[in-house]
Amino acid sequence: MEHPHAMEPARAAPNADAVDAFGNRLVGMLDEAGAALMISVGHRTGLFDAMARLPPATAAELAHEAGLDERYVREWLGAMTTSRVVEYDPRGGQYRLPAHHASLLTRAATPNNFAVYAQYVALLGAVEDRIVECFRSGSGVPYSAFHRFHEVMAEDSGQSVVGALDAIVALVPGLEHDLLDGISVLDVGCGSGRALTALARAYPRSRFTGHDFSEEAIRAARNVAAEHRLTNVEFDVRDAAGPVGEARYDLITAFDAIHDQADPAAVLRGIRQRLAPDGIFLMQDIRASSALERNVEHPLAPFLYAVSVMHCMTVSLAQGGAGLGTMWGEERARAMLAEAGFGEVSVHTLPHDIQNCFYVVHADR
Repeated sequence: MEHPHAMEPARAAPNADAVDAFGNRLVGMLDEAGAALMISVGHRTGLFDAMARLPPATAAELAHEAGLDERYVREWLGAMTTSRVVEYDPRGGQYRLPAHHASLLTRAATPNNFAVYAQYVALLGAVEDRIVECFRSGSGVPYSAFHRFHEVMAEDSGQSVVGALDAIVALVPGLEHDLLDGISVLDVGCGSGRALTALARAYPRSRFTGHDFSEEAIRAARNVAAEHRLTNVEFDVRDAAGPVGEARYDLITAFDAIHDQADPAAVLRGIRQRLAPDGIFLMQDIRASSALERNVEHPLAPFLYAVSVMHCMTVSLAQGGAGLGTMWGEERARAMLAEAGFGEVSVHTLPHDIQNCFYVVHADR
């Protein structure tokens, strides 16, 4: 009797050069992952900011400037030196953050501070055990499991949205004039409210409302509004897919919020119903295609798909939702906007932002 595997073709041995090349790439991935974690630490501890203030300095001098322990600072500097982020002169034991690196890694570099985004690596990695279990169960990990998420998102929004509000408003012809005269604005999924409070400060004649289902985020938003003594903005804990109510708004915004929703189609329908007849919906979301093959050359695609697995998709599934995911893409977004009953849609990008696009959506067809 013939052996059941006798007719299977022999599997060719892998090409040795290809194995070496891929192995080198994997080593590079590990190095870059370690560097990303250390960049996050450098941001959170203020080490990059301290280095930018100092001339070339020793580990002890830098630790003193930043108010940190020298032993930890010295080891961190080892990671940053070997990853070519920091320059080291062994003759004097001095370290230097080059100006062109400081321009992308310090708080003074906002909105171009990439160290803000490095924080997501540790934040998302902290839920890996729960995500692995979700691969088996098909369930999700709730927002409450993501420690510091709203804090990091507030910094992210501070760069991608708040720092670019003038350019974003300019995407809608006549919007700045309307805001100056006074209109009603709703921000769906407002998070910690940085964008909305910035708009409320800039346009005191307009009235602003922020909705988010996170009590933690709404508390933070209310605190910011109170600090600035704003009387033209309010924040409420509310599910974006819940009852619409009687209020109608001239402008509704959603900054990086729709794809996280449990029922994004219902949220979009609700936004359409909340808009005044000639109102505008301004939606910021991830700049990508709905087709995987069109994202292969996207400079951030691996990271954004990872964010989807580790956060955006799973928080939706945790609510029994659609699990739309970070990379739902422009094609699907356009289709869902049409299904929700919106009219004309135009899509815009900003020069400083390779991650997001901005949808200007009219209420009426």
